[in-house]
Amino acid sequence: MRIDVISLFPAMFAGVLGESMLKIAQDQGAVAVHVHDLRDYTLDPHRKVDDRPYGGGPGMVLAPDPVFRAYEAIAPLGPPGARRFLLSPGGRRLDQAFARELATAPGLLLVCGHYEGFDERIRRGLPLEELSIGDYVLTGGEIPAMVVLDAVIRLLPGVVGDPASVIEESFSDGRLDCPHYTRPRAYRGMEVPEVLLSGDHARIEAWRHEQALLRTRELRRDLLEARPAPDPSGDPS
Repeated sequence: MRIDVISLFPAMFAGVLGESMLKIAQDQGAVAVHVHDLRDYTLDPHRKVDDRPYGGGPGMVLAPDPVFRAYEAIAPLGPPGARRFLLSPGGRRLDQAFARELATAPGLLLVCGHYEGFDERIRRGLPLEELSIGDYVLTGGEIPAMVVLDAVIRLLPGVVGDPASVIEESFSDGRLDCPHYTRPRAYRGMEVPEVLLSGDHARIEAWRHEQALLRTRELRRDLLEARPAPDPSGDPS
């Protein structure tokens, strides 16, 4: 997969892309991430990409020309069928199902906003979808873009050592993951549940299923309420 990111602050991505699983994915050739400086596409001698809003008001607005120039130069570098997004509070909210959907795309292009947002003609004039990571305000689109990178890249084939781990984790089936334990068996008076030491894989799977439901009911009941009604002929859980 090829991923392009257009940002005012490309240096912010170095730490995220240079460590841990995202670095491994790039080293393995599962993904190639290219971060582009929006200022490289302005004609302003001072590399300015924003201006005051018409009608007055606080803050600055990203001007259309640098974004159009960047898009028109960078979009053709991606593969056919790549999906292209503005990082925007009004966009489709990222969740695990959406991350899985994006992981099947041949490529992504992410355009990071900043300041008071984009000139509206960017939305109207460029064939971009909009994507949000939640209903809150951040300084710019760089951190949301990093969230998208992490959520998507870890789902690419071969990136995670054990493919089952991304299938069984939280949100993959509309509920939270079950509790997990490792050594030591006892720590500060807290014991590993006996069932996990039994070697009975059927019992362990049943326990994990039950605990995942209990944890979801306790912490995120909204996830269960959002699930479709169960098929009467199938598993009632």
